Amino acid sequence: MEQLGKVLIVDDNEDVLFALNLLLEPYAEKIKVTVNPERIEHFMQTFQPDIILLDMNFSRDVVSGQEGFDYLKRILQTDPQAVVIFMTAYSDTDKAVHAIKAGATDFISKPWEQEKLLATLAAGARLRRSRREVVLLKEQVQVLSDSANETIIGESPAMQEVLATIDKLRNADANILILGENGTGKDIIARLLYRNSPRYGHPFVTIDLGSIPETIFESELFGYEKGAFTDARKSKAGRMEAATGGTLFLDEIGNLALPMQAKLLTAIEKRQITRLGSTHPIAIDVRMICATNADIHRLVDEELFRQDLLYRINTIELHIPPLRERGNDIILLAEYFLQRYARKYHKPMNGLTREAKSKLLQYAWPGNVRELQHSMERAVILGDGSQLRPENFVFQAAVRTSKKEGETLNLEKLELRAIDKAMQLSKGNMTQAAELLGITRFALYRKLGKK
Repeated sequence: MEQLGKVLIVDDNEDVLFALNLLLEPYAEKIKVTVNPERIEHFMQTFQPDIILLDMNFSRDVVSGQEGFDYLKRILQTDPQAVVIFMTAYSDTDKAVHAIKAGATDFISKPWEQEKLLATLAAGARLRRSRREVVLLKEQVQVLSDSANETIIGESPAMQEVLATIDKLRNADANILILGENGTGKDIIARLLYRNSPRYGHPFVTIDLGSIPETIFESELFGYEKGAFTDARKSKAGRMEAATGGTLFLDEIGNLALPMQAKLLTAIEKRQITRLGSTHPIAIDVRMICATNADIHRLVDEELFRQDLLYRINTIELHIPPLRERGNDIILLAEYFLQRYARKYHKPMNGLTREAKSKLLQYAWPGNVRELQHSMERAVILGDGSQLRPENFVFQAAVRTSKKEGETLNLEKLELRAIDKAMQLSKGNMTQAAELLGITRFALYRKLGKK
């Protein structure tokens, strides 16, 4: 007989629990029993059963079956994919049929026939596996739909080196750190790594550490139990738990505060997490892909990033080149985005003039591929005719080849000037200055510390 997985049996008759435990032990991965249905949610969180075998009547009465309906509702609120099989006396079969309409999977009669009981549980186990596969498939479809329009385009030596490294990692399960400026496509590279990994088809879970406040990071990463804090009305799995068996992508990990770095390191080393409000550890199995635009090795030198955590996440480092160093890739990408947005906005455009290409090649692209994409979309929307011309592109920054006397293209000096200007415009307000610069306040503090 096929494996039943983990089975939770809930019945107020200890003889029934003993008999079922004895009968199912050879077929189940693990079995938990309880006479108290109020503990069902506790077992769902700590034991995570594949099948819940639930009696219909408990202390309230022995005939109505209403308690079974009530507990079924609570179970499905906690886990809509739960497989619940009712146990009922012969006279309760009509109620059991109604329960199936309410979300139960099946029912067995007391006293049970052994072969029928095992067949019913085996069918429940298959249903549980298929439901999990459907959930994984939906997650996979979401990942694919999110990245359907994300194409890696690049013939430059720098990008070819990146793609060759990704190909070498096809059968590897190592943790990877992606380094690169804002807008270079680190998230797209992360998805490509996932699609070319042994964990493809399993969950791909992302956290943008630049957008999650430090106060809720722990609950997002590790999850929480009902009542762990004021708004915790029900238990919730964290991102690490949701990613188990698959891949966890931590974007902008350079923004992670030191206390949270310590907790992340502990989770990685112990391969387990504990939800907020719980004392029960949960085993995890995740592959880490991290990304940052920060000089993370300098952060380690400045004791702003833990070296031991860096060792854990950068088994392989991938450096994504800025767009200004990719030569003719600028034109290849521009033509790709032109075709995409010409279709989207129904514009009869088919190319760029030679002068437009020259202008694109001369620009420094501080926002990298993301800025190029937005520039192409704007140009297509506002442009007319069959080709885009130089006047369709308006750049605020100086082009690389039109350097005037007294100007500098030194990136560090330009960055310091931009910070000074932002501080002046915001009258010293750090939050406003960071918003003007398009960076986090933590990143601004770090850059001010280098002045």
